[in-house]
Amino acid sequence: MPEKPYTTKGIRSRFDPASSEPYTVSRSGIGLFAECPRCFYLEKRLGIARPDTPGFSLNNAVDALLKKEFDGYRAKGTTHPLMKAFGIDAVPYPHEKLEEWRDSLRHGIKFYHEQSNLIIRGGVDDIWVNPQGELMIVDYKATSKKDEVNLDGYYQQGYKRQMEVYQWLFRKNGFKVSPVGYFVYCNGDAGKEALDGKLEFKIIVIPYEGDDFWIENTVNAIGKCLRSETIPKSDPNCHYCGYVRERNAAEQ
Repeated sequence: MPEKPYTTKGIRSRFDPASSEPYTVSRSGIGLFAECPRCFYLEKRLGIARPDTPGFSLNNAVDALLKKEFDGYRAKGTTHPLMKAFGIDAVPYPHEKLEEWRDSLRHGIKFYHEQSNLIIRGGVDDIWVNPQGELMIVDYKATSKKDEVNLDGYYQQGYKRQMEVYQWLFRKNGFKVSPVGYFVYCNGDAGKEALDGKLEFKIIVIPYEGDDFWIENTVNAIGKCLRSETIPKSDPNCHYCGYVRERNAAEQ
């Protein structure tokens, strides 16, 4: 079977500067802009996306199972044992739009940002609510590390931005949102003697106090970037742009 050819996945959602219709930018799009404005512009304005990466099927399976598990306690209106274990006074939040908010591809939670004429959208994993009626944004993560998982690594900085965008979106939709969200982190245990048909996880819940101060300016900057006729400079730490520079230099 031949190799799958390179595809420009962003071409269907290209920004049209001549259109007055609001343009939708997902939470991952905001993350892409934060990583590298040049890569963001190439994808959203010119339809040239970064190469596809393999799907995270195991992570998706963990997400699906955790959702089913927490939904069981949501239906009963009771606290999940993980909440008790980590001293979190909350219950899974019941809401008729929960499944819609989880659907990041078709729905998600949205907010129309008038100044930039952008619709910002994101799909959450879960929401808990504390006795004060504050919503707690929850994100599920799966990994396999020998060391204790934390939020200090390079990729975890993106996770923090992700959490803050979700908190911002719910605040913009009129909800009372706690500044503290939670990461339910499942760490696969690779230290067993054998797989024995199952992968065991150590699950911890990590609190994170978000601060969405940066989002308003970032959304406005995204709007200006999309309407510009000039391709922005790349982030000096962008691995994709770095590869292109090195390849071009080698081929000259």
